[in-house]
Amino acid sequence: MQVVTLKKLSDFLETEKDAIITEWHSKIILPKKGYNNEYYTDCPKHFFELMIQLISKSKEDIEPAIKKLAIEIGEERVKSESNIGDFVYNVNIGRSIIYANFAKLKLEWTQLQESINRINYCFDRFLYYAVSYYSEHKDKIIEEKTEFINSTHKDRLTLLGQMTSSFIHEFRNPLTSVQGFIQLLKADYPDMEYLDIIKNELEQLNFRISQFLLLSKKELIGKEKTQFSVNQMLNEVLTFLYPSILDAKVKVVQETPEEMQMVGYADEIRQVLINIIFNAVDVLSQYREDPRIEINARRVNQSHLKLEIANNGPAIPENMLNSIFEPFVTTKKLGTGLGLFVSREIIEKHKGFLACSSIQDRTEFMILLPLAK
Repeated sequence: MQVVTLKKLSDFLETEKDAIITEWHSKIILPKKGYNNEYYTDCPKHFFELMIQLISKSKEDIEPAIKKLAIEIGEERVKSESNIGDFVYNVNIGRSIIYANFAKLKLEWTQLQESINRINYCFDRFLYYAVSYYSEHKDKIIEEKTEFINSTHKDRLTLLGQMTSSFIHEFRNPLTSVQGFIQLLKADYPDMEYLDIIKNELEQLNFRISQFLLLSKKELIGKEKTQFSVNQMLNEVLTFLYPSILDAKVKVVQETPEEMQMVGYADEIRQVLINIIFNAVDVLSQYREDPRIEINARRVNQSHLKLEIANNGPAIPENMLNSIFEPFVTTKKLGTGLGLFVSREIIEKHKGFLACSSIQDRTEFMILLPLAK
C-alpha cells in the first residue's frame, strides 16, 4: 500500500505541478527591493521538482540534494539582504497548498500519512539548511562590520592621541617655565597679591593638559608604579580643588576610616579623582542651593578598596548614563567628553572597575581598585 501511495502521489504532484506552482507564486511575499527574480520566482519550481524526484527515495538520497538547493537559496537571501522570516513563510505556504490539493486524491488520511511524512521531511530539511546557512553568514557579516567599526573608532582615537600628544607637549613646555617663575616670584615676594590665584589657574590648566596627554600612550614612557596612600591622595585632591569647592559653596563629607595603600601611577589615579569630583562641583554649582559631595573609602576585602563619590545633583538621563564613559560624550556646553573616558581607561589599566548609578538627588561613582599587597 505504501509503495502504491508514494507512486500515486508522485504522479499526482507531477500532474498538478503547474497549478500548484502558479498558486504558490501568487501567495509568496516578495521583498521591496534588492531581490533576484530568478531565485524568488523559480525557488518554488526548483524545490517542487526536486521534491517530486526525491519523494520515493531514501532519506540518504534526499539529504544531499535538498542541502545543495537550500544552500544556494540561503546564499541568495544573504546577498539580497532579504527577510528570512518572509522566506520561511513562503516555503510553508507551498506546503499548505500541496496539502490542500490532496483532497483531489480521494484517499484516506492513513494512506497518505507516509507520504505526508516524506513531504514534511523534505520541507523541514530544506528550511533547516537554508536558515542555518543564512544565520551563520549573516552573523559573520555583522561580526565583520562590528570589527570594522571598532577598528575605525580605535584609529580615530589613535590619531587623536598622536595629534594631542604632539601639540600639548609643545604647549606644556612654556607652561612649565611660567609655573617655575611663579614659584620664584612667590619666594622673592611672598606678600604679592594674586600669585596664589595665578598659581591655581596654571595648575588647573596643567590638569586639563594632562587629561589630553593620557590619551597618548607616550605619557607612560619612563614612568614607574609607586606605592601611595589613598587617604593622602584624597586630601591632596580636595586641597587642589578647594577654590572651586569654596566658590560653589559645596559641603564635602569625607569618610576614610582606615589607612589604605595601593600600587600604581599616582598621578593618573589623582587625575581620575579630580575628574569625578570636579564634575560634581561643576554640576552642583548650577542646580543646588545646598550642594553636597560624599566621599567614602573603605576596604571591601583583604585585596580591594572601594571608593564611592556621590553628590546630590540632578539624575543623569538614562540614555546618557549608558554612554557617559564613551569618548566625546558630555553634558557640558564647553566639555570635551574625554574626562570620564580617560578615567575609565586609567582604572581598567590598574585592574580596577569604574561604574556610575544615578537617581534624582543622588549620583554616585563607584571605583573598585586592588590594594597594595
